[in-house]
Amino acid sequence: MDGSSSDPKKVFNESGIEIKPLYGPEDVEESGGIEFIGEPGEYPFTRGIHKEMYRKRPWTMRQYSGFGNPIDTNQRFKFLIENGNTGLNVAFDLPTQTGLDTDNVLAEGEVGRVGMAVDSLRDFEIAFDGIDLEKITVSLTINGSAAILIAMYLAMAEKRGYDIAKLRGTAQNDILKEFIGRGTWIFPVDASVKLVGDTIEYCAEHAPKYSPVSVCGYHIRESGCNPVEEMAYAFCIAKAYAHEVMKRGLDVDEFAGRLSYNINSFGNIFEQVAKYRAGRSLWAKIVKEDLKAKDPKSMWLRMIAGGGGGGLTFEQPEMNIVRGAYYALISALAGTQTMALCSFDEAYTIPTEYSARISLRTMQMLTHEMGLCETVDPMAGSYYMETLTNQMRSKMEEVMADVDEEGGIKEMVRDGRIQAKVSKQAYDMQRNIDSGAFPKVGVNCFRIDEEEEREVEFHDYDTKDADLQVESLKKVRASRDQAAVDKCLAQLKADAEADKNVMPAIVEAVKAYATVGEMTDTMVEIYGRYEEPIVF
Repeated sequence: MDGSSSDPKKVFNESGIEIKPLYGPEDVEESGGIEFIGEPGEYPFTRGIHKEMYRKRPWTMRQYSGFGNPIDTNQRFKFLIENGNTGLNVAFDLPTQTGLDTDNVLAEGEVGRVGMAVDSLRDFEIAFDGIDLEKITVSLTINGSAAILIAMYLAMAEKRGYDIAKLRGTAQNDILKEFIGRGTWIFPVDASVKLVGDTIEYCAEHAPKYSPVSVCGYHIRESGCNPVEEMAYAFCIAKAYAHEVMKRGLDVDEFAGRLSYNINSFGNIFEQVAKYRAGRSLWAKIVKEDLKAKDPKSMWLRMIAGGGGGGLTFEQPEMNIVRGAYYALISALAGTQTMALCSFDEAYTIPTEYSARISLRTMQMLTHEMGLCETVDPMAGSYYMETLTNQMRSKMEEVMADVDEEGGIKEMVRDGRIQAKVSKQAYDMQRNIDSGAFPKVGVNCFRIDEEEEREVEFHDYDTKDADLQVESLKKVRASRDQAAVDKCLAQLKADAEADKNVMPAIVEAVKAYATVGEMTDTMVEIYGRYEEPIVF
């Protein structure tokens, strides 16, 4: 992005760092030297958290998928697995994300529209039927109702005979970024963070290999933040969750190794790769020095990365195939553990099997054809990359210090200051795109006349899916032991009222086939609902 008008030759990246036309060893020294480079698999993990990285095992390919009812979603899961997907990343519809049952009047028109509809444990049993949960790890993209959905996944796995103490998987479960970005909250800020703490504490004891939180800088980035802020805010959020659990008496090494991150990859290639390298070393430093961890695995920045759908365009949608390939390249060069690559039609619709397969084949090409798995951190030692990595790390620390000075991330979210800041930046970025100051190929430069119909196949919303889901819910309610459900919900209410960890009560309610809406409403009675502050 071009910089100041006084010197039109100056160039700045999106994070506000001036980019020089040429870099040498003196730039590396001036930016902080080589102190943080180290070796792969060793603190501070700038070059990767594993010694051999992809030479030993390529990244997990985990496409984001889910729509309609659980039967539809199960079919898509199996299609992706048959085509080489090595993990699943589950999309849920908005009613499920906000704790509403399918037959709630507020859910009308949204059931199964942007993800899979889930009402009870029965839906998980259908969605994951025939899928080996030891071979295919599952990520649940859920936040406000995450405690309930985590309980459903664990209960479903246990019912099928899996040992949940050995079960691997991930839940997004980052509620603070929901307040900042997406908006699928349910409970007030403090209660929401308490619930995140409950899931971490419960999994540390009962499912120690499961990752109950994937801190999601991804959506903060898509909501308006620059790459430096994406990482800095994510680290502030992760620290808030860590402190919530540590005040309960858990040692940081009991849970920090199961915290993970979901980071975005759209934008300038070099800036993005430097962002990941800088973030990896900064997180290691935070966990070691601030949180006092002793186990090196607690210091790993474990992450899922891939193409950010926010970087895609309505204009010339076929160019999103190219964008996606670059996003995948960024993620591979950055050392991600898991990749979830956006599909070219995501600016329009739920991906088709055709577009999802193109994204999957793109990742497979990088693995098998393009040499991305042959050596570790191939960009290390570049004067430009090491300088930029140091500069990005320093700016992340500055942003985190500013948050601390303003009272911390929870306080800033609670009163809406972070939300206002991010919204303002999103507005400014859109103005830069509209004016052409920030070039976007096909949008504000190299445009073509697109009056002819664009070649995108839409995923039509079928109301029959919602009708089938309502009927399924009716059958669950008719066949379950209602007295057992009532007893479980009463226990859940009592535990919430007593400020206990509610996960044990949620698990029992899930096993009795209580619904998402019933459990949510029970907790709302105690915790209340969040009301968004308006900041001018």
